[in-house]
Formats: sequence, structure tokens, C-alpha cells
Amino acid sequence: MPDEYYQLLEEIQAVDFVLVELTLYLDTHPNDLQALQQFNQYAAYCKQLKQQFEAKFGMLQQFGGSFADANWSWGSAPWPWQV
Repeated sequence: MPDEYYQLLEEIQAVDFVLVELTLYLDTHPNDLQALQQFNQYAAYCKQLKQQFEAKFGMLQQFGGSFADANWSWGSAPWPWQV
């Protein structure tokens, strides 16, 4: 796989981590408007990154989290433990 594959995947993982942490924080601080704003910014960025990844390398998530292409390429990319 090209370097860009690994770079995008690492960026997606980092942003997903930030979203998990913000979710946990917001569970106990639901009125923190700055945290809510950060969550929404990272959620939009995450969506953008995942769309960019899928446009270049195929499906990233299954069970409705990603749209399938005409070739059903879900199983053709390396599995997470292979990268």
C-alpha cells in the first residue's frame, strides 16, 4: 500500500481518539460549549478524512458506515492487523 494509505489511516485513528475523549468529557460536562464546538469540528473533520480515504482506497467501515462500490471491495484492502 502507498504511504498515503498509512498516513490517512493514522490521521483517522487520531481524530477518532479525540472524538472518544471529547465524548467522555461531554458525558460529564454537557454544558461546555467550547467542548461541544470542538466535538463538532472534529466530527466534521473525521467525516472529511473518511470520505477522502474511501475515495482513494475503498470502504473503511461496514454495517452501513460506508457506501459500497460496484465491486464490493470491503475485503480487498489490508485488514487492520496487516498494516
